[in-house]
Amino acid sequence: MHMADALLAPAVAGTMYAFSAAAAGHSIYKLRKDDDPKKLPTMAVSAALVFAGQMINYTIPGTGSSGHMCGGMLLSALLGPQAGFLSMIVVLLIQCLFFADGGLLALGANIWNMAFYGCFVGYYLIWRPLMRGRLFGEGKGAQRGRIILASVLGCIITLQLGAFSVVLETSLSGITELPFGGFVALMQPIHLAIGLVEGLITAAVLCFVYESRPELLRDINISAAGKARHSLKTTIAILAVLALVVGGGLSLLASSNPDGLEWALFGNAEEGYSENMGLDEDDYGISSSAAEKAESIQESTSFLPDYSFADSDSPVGTTVSGIVGAAVVAAVAGVICAAFGFFRKRKA
Repeated sequence: MHMADALLAPAVAGTMYAFSAAAAGHSIYKLRKDDDPKKLPTMAVSAALVFAGQMINYTIPGTGSSGHMCGGMLLSALLGPQAGFLSMIVVLLIQCLFFADGGLLALGANIWNMAFYGCFVGYYLIWRPLMRGRLFGEGKGAQRGRIILASVLGCIITLQLGAFSVVLETSLSGITELPFGGFVALMQPIHLAIGLVEGLITAAVLCFVYESRPELLRDINISAAGKARHSLKTTIAILAVLALVVGGGLSLLASSNPDGLEWALFGNAEEGYSENMGLDEDDYGISSSAAEKAESIQESTSFLPDYSFADSDSPVGTTVSGIVGAAVVAAVAGVICAAFGFFRKRKA
């Protein structure tokens, strides 16, 4: 669901940057009071895992489309909404600058659409109420059921909100080739299916964490979880290895079908599916000096464009992209924590 610069007028793009910057400022302010040192390695490795996970597009059967996880629900369940939101910013920023995934002018909108809803709406309206409630009763099995329900429900709802925001942003940008009703009719159902798959993936990861180190999950009743299966270091190490395996290996199996947004815009006629909105992939949307400047910056910073070596179709480029990208995301997340003093144990 990474938007390209051509889908946004500069005024709309600037507004979305302002909204995302305000949410980031709020997150930084809140996190400066957090002194839980366990969150630093958790933030680094979970952000790397989300980066790797976003490289795997999974096919949506019968549509000619594919989807990938956003990761906001996963991160907010592990870190809380503020740290989760900042982690998502790191992921999206690295994707944009180093891999030319999503437009630089559109970065503020992509942060809002893919991070804000999953981290803040998903956490405060879905995750926390369900975890603190008594749905399914008490005990370990009931708590696992709530994790699964919150993951699936949260991913579906927040992805629907993000997809609808894309439609609103393009409409406000004045792209007349995208009639509001028709665009909504394409975007919402396909992202419903994508959100369902993401919810199941998120539930699987969070259930593993629950069994391994339940205190890493927010709002969990630790006393009902029983004995932890692994140490903190072992759990973090397993997640780190998973990020490398997913980014460096499983990413080679990613679907070649266009993702939900691209499918809605351009269809997949080459594979025998509808052209949908029927836009020309080489000439659509809005041209502006701001977009041209943003594109020139991306061209100079993206050393692995489209997660591959320049002018090469070698799968080695994808593997290198997954490993390097996950490592860079983890390192940047750690640097941000150190720079702002997040998760530093303070003296009483």
